[in-house]
Amino acid sequence: MSIDSSVASSGQVTPAAAGLSHGIVMRNDGVYADPAVQGQMLAAALDAVFSSNRYFVGLDYAVLLKILYDHGPDLAPAGKNPMLIRFAADIAPFDARRRELYKAVKLSNGQAEYYFEPVVLTDPDNPHDNGTPASLNADEFVADMWGKGIRFGLDLAAVRAAIAFGKAERLNVARRLEPVPGIDAHIIEVSSELHRSDAPRQLASGKLDLMSFQNRFPQIKQGVRLLRKMPREDGKTGFELSGMAIEPPMPKDVDLAPMAGTGTAVEVSAEGEFLVSLQAGFLNVDSSNGRLSVGDKIVSRDGVSSRTTGNLQLTGDYEEFGEVQEKRMIEGESVTIHADVFGNIVSRGGVILLNNNLVGGSAHNARGDIKVKGVASGSVVQARAGEVVLNRAESCIISGTRVVIEHAANCEIMADEVVIRQAEGCAIAARKISIETAGPRKQSEMHIFALEPDSARIDEAIATMALKVQGFGELVAQRKSEMEAMTSLPEVSKYVMLASKIRKNELTLTPEQLPQFQRMALAAGPALKAIAKVSLDVKAAETEQQAASALVAQLVQQRSDSAGQSEVNVGMLSGDTLLRSMKFNPDGSSLYDLPSKEIKSRLRANADGAEVILSAASGQIAWRSK
Repeated sequence: MSIDSSVASSGQVTPAAAGLSHGIVMRNDGVYADPAVQGQMLAAALDAVFSSNRYFVGLDYAVLLKILYDHGPDLAPAGKNPMLIRFAADIAPFDARRRELYKAVKLSNGQAEYYFEPVVLTDPDNPHDNGTPASLNADEFVADMWGKGIRFGLDLAAVRAAIAFGKAERLNVARRLEPVPGIDAHIIEVSSELHRSDAPRQLASGKLDLMSFQNRFPQIKQGVRLLRKMPREDGKTGFELSGMAIEPPMPKDVDLAPMAGTGTAVEVSAEGEFLVSLQAGFLNVDSSNGRLSVGDKIVSRDGVSSRTTGNLQLTGDYEEFGEVQEKRMIEGESVTIHADVFGNIVSRGGVILLNNNLVGGSAHNARGDIKVKGVASGSVVQARAGEVVLNRAESCIISGTRVVIEHAANCEIMADEVVIRQAEGCAIAARKISIETAGPRKQSEMHIFALEPDSARIDEAIATMALKVQGFGELVAQRKSEMEAMTSLPEVSKYVMLASKIRKNELTLTPEQLPQFQRMALAAGPALKAIAKVSLDVKAAETEQQAASALVAQLVQQRSDSAGQSEVNVGMLSGDTLLRSMKFNPDGSSLYDLPSKEIKSRLRANADGAEVILSAASGQIAWRSK
């Protein structure tokens, strides 16, 4: 809401302005102020009026505060030329006898308290006169308060009401204006993609998976504005009763740059300052410093539990700094966990790296390595096509292309190659085994199994298929002999020769020769049909022979791939250790890629039937297959 004021062109100033200080103009229709004059100079001009025992009649106090302190609603002058702003009707002398009507004011805590009471105007020439009842005047009140140092914050509406009331009362006539604090610069989110969805994930069947969240780790496109810096806004100046300005504290600034992590950058445009994504990927927020990054890897610091994330099925790499709760599952590519794991880790291809302990959980990798730097206890660790590296393993089932363990106790291990520094009470099966120290552990025996290919079945299959190849070869030779006998018949050979020449246009029959050729065709017809049938039998036999030959070659290759020596080396035995031979079928399948329960069953429950190679309690083992 604006304050209306009368305005006048500066060209209409009358000589009545004479005697006033610079900035105040007296005209026939009122008193005007020049807004071009600075506030301090204008205050000095007003002070000159008040100090010369004069006051402004018909004062518009709100306009006065605006032109002096720029406080209050904007003025709404009319016209387009430079203006003078009317703030009073006239200037009048402030009679000394009337000034005595105005009492002292009490100042306390930024407030001015005045005691209103009935007043009388006395005659100084007649000291015995009781005086004449009088009334205060709001314009005079302003002038008197100005002289007493109150130049801001008068509540003239309350003053006029108290004067009109005419009764004795105490009233706060002026108040200090407290400064209004500004707004600190701050950061706001400008992308809805920043927020994860913890709603249960909906399956393709329409059912809800209560163990998984819908979108725990948001994916961001390239060039998306993520955050915006809102600049600081200055506060509003306050004023003491004396008119002295009270500046609000400077709003705090904030820097967006420290929040820019990998894959993000600060972009400054005409619209403002933004944090934008430089690439597409997963959004990661570091809760310790608020830094945002966008990359191919998901980074989490909240742990994996039914409360924080639920089960995770991810399309990229994953790094977790918190614990993985029991029965929770993480499925993705490369997976790195820095805290303890009590749940299940599944990698479709990549590296599983556990920097702490794996307790009562599992780690499965379809195409890649598994490494546990802490202790693996009561867990299943299986790499279908990769290496398993463990620091210490206790009561675990372990399998992989190559298994390397610093210390294994009471474990079942199956691989192509096993390398262990110290093994206690384990059951180990592999083609190549190297152990520095091996022995039993409490009630667990130490069993070592040398995996050897059992070629009997594959040799039998090769022999069987070779006989089939030979049989099909003999059948082909027999059928070809029958075809040669039938094609050598005179009527057949003569017809075939003539028909061939006719097809090649080497011979043209006359009308007289055509009936004779047709009679030859009728005579050779049965033999030709028999030849065609035998020809089909030959082709079928040749196809079967080729398939059988290919299968023989495949079986021979499988036998060759599985050939080679099995080897067991133990540097020192620290107790009863049993070395056995375990046969496997060299059918091309993995020796160790078996369910964990089957591995345990083969190495513990069903191992008694295996051929014993040697049994020893001390010394060393250096054994190679023939």
